[in-house]
Amino acid sequence: MPLNAYLNFNGNTREVVHFYADVFGLPAPELMTFGSMPANPEHPLPPGAENLIMHARLRIGGSDLMFSDTFPGMPFEAGNNFSLALVLTDEQALRDAFAKLKEGGSVLLDLQAMPWSPCYGQLTDKFGIQWQFSLEQNA
Repeated sequence: MPLNAYLNFNGNTREVVHFYADVFGLPAPELMTFGSMPANPEHPLPPGAENLIMHARLRIGGSDLMFSDTFPGMPFEAGNNFSLALVLTDEQALRDAFAKLKEGGSVLLDLQAMPWSPCYGQLTDKFGIQWQFSLEQNA
């Protein structure tokens, strides 16, 4: 059961990811931008945000370190710009963990299908830790 750190940045994720890839001798990572996702009329993408990084991942020493730019308009605070990403292949275990961690916390995005995962959600637990949950399909 991987538990990955997810780092958020304020518009410079592309630079950060390439820097870490160079530091650790890794190939250039694939970068998913906010503009590469299907448009959602309920949450339109602000002008100029198309090239911001929505998701990138580097495998360093056997662990995944994930990265994203903060969505325009969302708060950003350096030093507090991380979340824990729980990635499971067992949907019931993912839903159980989500249900338990949301007690006393706040749901940012309820579990739902997304283009990259059939079951994805975000919450902040009662201790102020932000969590991302993602169901990974078996290949």
